[in-house]
Amino acid sequence: MPDTTPRPLRSFVLRAGRMGSGQQRALSVLGPRYVLPYATTALDLAAVFNRAAPCVLEIGFGMGQATADVAAAQPGTDFIGVEVHVPGVGALLKLIGEQDLHNLRIVQHDAVEVLTHMLAPGSLAGVHIWFPDPWHKKRHNKRRLLQPGFVELLVSRLAPGGYVHCATDWAPYAEQMLEVLSGCPALVNSVGTGYAPRPAWRPLTKFENRGLNLGHGVWDLVFRLSTPPGPCTP
Repeated sequence: MPDTTPRPLRSFVLRAGRMGSGQQRALSVLGPRYVLPYATTALDLAAVFNRAAPCVLEIGFGMGQATADVAAAQPGTDFIGVEVHVPGVGALLKLIGEQDLHNLRIVQHDAVEVLTHMLAPGSLAGVHIWFPDPWHKKRHNKRRLLQPGFVELLVSRLAPGGYVHCATDWAPYAEQMLEVLSGCPALVNSVGTGYAPRPAWRPLTKFENRGLNLGHGVWDLVFRLSTPPGPCTP
């Protein structure tokens, strides 16, 4: 009999990757300072960053260049990047060291569990989900991260005025993102309806630039917490 047990929603697919010597060195030298161990208790963000400041979560930062660029450009905001792939963690740690970024931390763990256990309700100023795995095949669409239950979890962690910013280069996923985010009364589309222009502060990734040069589309969605927030529809 096939196993019909529902799979828990996860924010990643674990893939192998090669580590460069610089990434390995960053992991060993900077990891203890900038990588937060996964825990089942909520972080004290003021203690983590040694200050009180807005905090933004990025889910799936890849090799971390855009994450480092945003953190460097917004020193008054703290950032937590969640990524499971070791080469990406090493690459971002290397950038943290090179750019002396004190407002950036990393959690190497599944983002669903991080949101559920490590981040208190109302603790985030924003969430970035840029180019998540699109799960191209229709039978795999259920594995996509942006689903109503996950959006409800995101909303519960947003502070008043908080936002969710998604971006994808896969049109069917953009359509699903727009449907799911628009279906949550707790969120308001920042542009009224449809897709938002890319905010000037979101850097173009090398992958994105390559796609744009080939004529591929990219869709940004920016939704903000409504006042007062309503419940998300299941």
